[in-house]
Amino acid sequence: MSRTPSVSRRERPAKPALSREAVVAAAAGLVRAHGTEKVTMRRLAQELDTGPASLYVYVRDTAELHSAVLDVFLAEVDLTPVTTTGDWRDRVWRVLESYTGLLYERPGLARAALVTHLSGPHYLALVEGLLALLASGGVPADRAAWAVDILLLVATASAAEQSIRDATPSAPAEDDDLVAAVTRADPAVHPHIAALGADLFSGSGPDRGRWFVDVLLAGATVTPRPPKETS
Repeated sequence: MSRTPSVSRRERPAKPALSREAVVAAAAGLVRAHGTEKVTMRRLAQELDTGPASLYVYVRDTAELHSAVLDVFLAEVDLTPVTTTGDWRDRVWRVLESYTGLLYERPGLARAALVTHLSGPHYLALVEGLLALLASGGVPADRAAWAVDILLLVATASAAEQSIRDATPSAPAEDDDLVAAVTRADPAVHPHIAALGADLFSGSGPDRGRWFVDVLLAGATVTPRPPKETS
């Protein structure tokens, strides 16, 4: 009876050396193939043929891993409006639309972005681009510092909310319940709701999003920061 010849450890191909870049790249590949929810330290360790403990040399925890992976995908955000001409508000909207679309395609990353402090190079490029656009629109630097935070927060939250609702089977029924409650509102109890009725739900998502951005930008140009800020 023939026996399978054993392979000496010295004859096996050497595993590529681990690095932070290799760990993040492997995690990004898992996100593309299976989604953010599947990217755990254990699953990533299997992908890299190592033990989970080895990964903590390169990333502090899963949250830091997700932050690094999200920065990889932020390279796909279209920042060309920053260097083109045209109305600065429209250019801000186009950058945010690209950012929101990216997160919408990957719901797990949108949720991670809500609870993670990003600090990678592509995130910094996004913030720098938005600040440049705000400066070109005449928004004072101190207000721009707060405005860019709000713009990204709302864009991130919108993408996360919409992606979660799209994945929730009961969402259409909940929407129907809300519409029914509004249209049946008693004018004596809720006069403003009754007067607006269906107009509360008018407009497409992009139209509402663009209007909000315009409102925020208009407010940032004329609303100073508090003279005495609370610590």
